[in-house]
Amino acid sequence: MHVPDGYLSPAVAGASLAVVLAVLLLSVRTVSRGGVLDRERMSLFTTLSASIFVAQMLAWPIPGGTSLHLVGGALAGIMLGPWLGTLSMSLVLLVQTFVFHDGGITSIGANVLNMGVIAVLAGYVAFKAVMKLGRRAWLAGFVAGWLSLALAGLACGVELSVSWGSILPTYIMMFWHAVLGLVEGVITGSVVSYLRLKSPGIVG
Repeated sequence: MHVPDGYLSPAVAGASLAVVLAVLLLSVRTVSRGGVLDRERMSLFTTLSASIFVAQMLAWPIPGGTSLHLVGGALAGIMLGPWLGTLSMSLVLLVQTFVFHDGGITSIGANVLNMGVIAVLAGYVAFKAVMKLGRRAWLAGFVAGWLSLALAGLACGVELSVSWGSILPTYIMMFWHAVLGLVEGVITGSVVSYLRLKSPGIVG
């Protein structure tokens, strides 16, 4: 899902970067004012960010000129909350882009928007909504993981479609990420369920 340089039109790349900068500014202000980043939270932030970084490095090529990999956005949102989770995912994506060249510099806004904002917020909202219905944590984590990846893939497809003037990228990205979302959902649900059992204070 990491969009390389040259795949997005200047308008799409610029608009996504503007949205991301606004969200990151809001996230930093909310976290700094809320006082949620204590020593325990900082330890969780760094550990989770490193784990997501490693998980995202495993990618599988698929037909259509793209690849699939785990994202971890829902897990970040559930465990760290939406604002700190967004900052965690953004940090991961910035390191991948500027150190490992995984994703283009000119498309960094779109990549952070898809995986660092949409995936985190969708996963967080879905998890809270399902838990409010009285469902088990595993099911809430599964729905959150699946929905976060499906929506992130859809957003990426729309960005490519607008840039290329073709609807085909939207179909490809939406289909494959809806499929991989099942794996992301199982992993997210399993991790969340285990942590709520062993250390319930970690899961926000």
